[in-house]
Amino acid sequence: MSISPKTGILILNLGTPLTPGVADVRKYLREFLCDARVIDIPWLQRQLLVNFIIAPFRAPKSAAQYREIWTAEGSPLLIHSQHLKMKLQEKMGDNVVIELGMRYQQPSIPDALGKLLKIDGIEKIIIVPLYPQYSASATSSSVEKTISVLAKQDVIVPFVFTGPFYSNPAFIEAFARIWKKKCKLEEYDYFLFSYHGLPERHIHKASSERNMKCNLGECCDSISSQNYFCYRGSCFHTTRLLADALKLKPGMYSTSFQSRLGKDPWIKPYTDITIIEKAQSGVKKMLVFSPAFVADCLETLYEVKIEYARLFKEHGGETLHLAESLNDNDEWVEALDKIIGETNVKET
Repeated sequence: MSISPKTGILILNLGTPLTPGVADVRKYLREFLCDARVIDIPWLQRQLLVNFIIAPFRAPKSAAQYREIWTAEGSPLLIHSQHLKMKLQEKMGDNVVIELGMRYQQPSIPDALGKLLKIDGIEKIIIVPLYPQYSASATSSSVEKTISVLAKQDVIVPFVFTGPFYSNPAFIEAFARIWKKKCKLEEYDYFLFSYHGLPERHIHKASSERNMKCNLGECCDSISSQNYFCYRGSCFHTTRLLADALKLKPGMYSTSFQSRLGKDPWIKPYTDITIIEKAQSGVKKMLVFSPAFVADCLETLYEVKIEYARLFKEHGGETLHLAESLNDNDEWVEALDKIIGETNVKET
């Protein structure tokens, strides 16, 4: 991609504990769950819930799960993100400077922006939230944090955010190429596209702000200008595009949502329930795709690859495999280069 000189690029992801130790996991959970865009209840209730109930009791369990996926290099999410940054820098050349920032923990957004702003002659910053589908809890939170840091500068360098890329041809093609290359699709009799879930109230709040009402049903079966930012609708749309690119037959795949927390209703169908139903119906070999995550992390490497594989077998299935995410594959580097280039052209 050809891009103007003196441009900084900040790529954003959600974050990860510093280590899989209980103390570091508890610290991460507190920062993450105390975000008002993640748990959207009054401040005092949120502080009490997170600091005295969720974090103390959940941290030991989550730490054990992180230890299951931790590598010699560290957190898979962080390692993949760092490798992606290096490969993207190599591809884009010396005209740009790329930094990585995590919404929670390290490397932090303030530190990453600080590095970019200290570079002599930076004239513009392109900010790239690595969340394919738009959500308040991930995208809006990262955007809000980034803007708050920039707003404190005496000189605010012009900046632009890339938008949701869940339907971008480069994103779809990258996933399809990786999966075709690394997965023997003909070996499976069912394919599940599992996305991170959200509380239903998040969808209702977002849709009301755009003067529409999402009924969490057929309105998500197509994408229009009205529901372009609807998380549930965009997930279903991503599935349709990927299924078409992979040439999957109708009836052999579906969309579901994982990682629900608490007793409030989350968007459906639920991944764990879907897996049980499919196993009991006679499905023997299932491949799970996770197109909401551009890098493998706890939700894919533990929740899907370990927990859901065990659940599938317990209810009559034989094998459930996780399809690798985009990570730092060359196909994703190429796609991200195109996505950033498209944003730069629009703003030039």
